[in-house]
Amino acid sequence: MEEENSPSQLIDARIEELNDWRGGTLALVRKLIKEADPDVVEEWKWRGVPVWSHAGIICTGETYKSVVKLTFAKGASLEDPASLFNSSLEGNTRRAIDIHEGEKIDEEALKGLIRAAMALNLSTRAGRSQKRSKSA
Repeated sequence: MEEENSPSQLIDARIEELNDWRGGTLALVRKLIKEADPDVVEEWKWRGVPVWSHAGIICTGETYKSVVKLTFAKGASLEDPASLFNSSLEGNTRRAIDIHEGEKIDEEALKGLIRAAMALNLSTRAGRSQKRSKSA
């Protein structure tokens, strides 16, 4: 029986398989996500989408022909002082960052968004468990 790869191994394989600027970009954003949140959990969902979670989904890392897209699950609720969000702006919940070939990533601003998304997930989870304990 074939051993199933871990989500981290699947993300490694995706980066390697891309073998172009998209692989390098995905590897860089992955590194920044891990630096911003050392306790982040890597997942592999929806038939091949890298997902980073901490008390809920922080963001996904989809790769397309001309863009690497970081979609933040609760992006509409996050402060974005550096205006990194440039896609999926019309929705009520998600926001995304489309990174095109050759674009420089504002690393500190991205780490700030990652930390803000993690903090929002943690505060939402804490709020839910407080409500549960009050109604018990």
